[in-house]
Amino acid sequence: MTRLHIDWTACDGRGLCAELLPELLAEDDWGYPMARDGSPSPTVPPALEPNAQRAVDRCPALALHLTREAERPSAPTR
Repeated sequence: MTRLHIDWTACDGRGLCAELLPELLAEDDWGYPMARDGSPSPTVPPALEPNAQRAVDRCPALALHLTREAERPSAPTR
């Protein structure tokens, strides 16, 4: 699972990420990104990973990062 992490200490609220990734991010009243699902690090669907990587690469403040979490195996059924 891939998540988009926003480093709030680095973000300067230019809003470019919300323009590049509108499916996951919106802008607050001051131009800072907010996850549309309300989470601090929204899950990035596989189809949006290229767009998310583009937003990370173009962030002028280097405030975005993609993190990858290993999928947890499901518990065996009995």
